[in-house]
Amino acid sequence: MKKIEHIGIAVKNIENANAIYKSLLGYDYYKTEEVASEGVKTSFFTCGESKIELLEATKEDSPIAKFIEKRGEGIHHIAFAVDDIYSEINRLKKEGFIVLNETPKKGADNKLVVFLHPKSTSGVLVELCQEINNNEK
Repeated sequence: MKKIEHIGIAVKNIENANAIYKSLLGYDYYKTEEVASEGVKTSFFTCGESKIELLEATKEDSPIAKFIEKRGEGIHHIAFAVDDIYSEINRLKKEGFIVLNETPKKGADNKLVVFLHPKSTSGVLVELCQEINNNEK
């Protein structure tokens, strides 16, 4: 694990949340993106070497919609940057962590992503992210 890549925050209305975080941080988001496969619209703010990712559901059955329905708005996950997501999956499985999607999938912000089940991480949804290079899809 290299660093905290971002903290994901589930929000009901991304435009309202963007205005709040713009006021809080003193600058605007640098990117918005929709990830149709996950039913989510995102926006990213930088904060030092890390990022804040705001997530709004675009489908009623998306993981973010279910999260907000159950827990309300708030921190959804913490993401760690890794150099080799495949070796990290293997290492963490050997350590006893529950990997939710053993095959990395394309996430927002040009990343391959994998999630670890909160049951194995003291109640926190953990995301591993690896920058996608030109040779990976």
